[in-house]
Amino acid sequence: MGESIAQQRGPFARRLQEYATSIELALSEQQVNQLLDYLELFEKWNKAYNLSAIRDAEGMFTKHLLDSLSIAPHLTGERFIDVGTGGGLPGIPMAICFPQRHFTLLDSAGKKVRFLFQVKQALGLNNVDTQNRRVETFQPQPQFDGVISRAFASITDMLTWCNHLIHDDGRFWAMKGVMPNSELSELPKKYIVKASHALHVPNLEGERCLIELALAQESNSKA
Repeated sequence: MGESIAQQRGPFARRLQEYATSIELALSEQQVNQLLDYLELFEKWNKAYNLSAIRDAEGMFTKHLLDSLSIAPHLTGERFIDVGTGGGLPGIPMAICFPQRHFTLLDSAGKKVRFLFQVKQALGLNNVDTQNRRVETFQPQPQFDGVISRAFASITDMLTWCNHLIHDDGRFWAMKGVMPNSELSELPKKYIVKASHALHVPNLEGERCLIELALAQESNSKA
């Protein structure tokens, strides 16, 4: 059995600040502590709730926490929804990094949402809302500035299922591995790719990218 998050907290805190600096993300000592507190809760609850197949501390730190932070420089807007959030990735790290922005975390699995509510309470995240429901049944008022997905379905499925969640000027952000060219070639015509961002995460093998999509301007309605 390897060392726990708590046993590696000092080195993880230093690496967290180094990575944040490299992507020009300002983190206070309190935010670093909150991020590591979240990871400790994730590690604890994962044993009973199966939040992730990744069980080792290094894997959780790199593949979950740093990977989630990698999108921070690219998000624009004030109100976001993380669909299929699972154990709160990337929604919880983003909520910690941006306390003035609001994040709704949605998942259909009740046990995962119970974990997220516990995190919200334990860390005092007043900018987080949890929703235990299927995405197609959720009708937000007002609509969001952005939809974020990490390893959630195909891009076309994300656009189809989440179309009603954002306003006409909103954005979809899809976290992917290698550039999903085949998925993008099947993009519905009313959507366009605004940008593709290469994501760089230390000690994480394989490519990572963030695809930013929007409603084509000539489409005046999402109907």
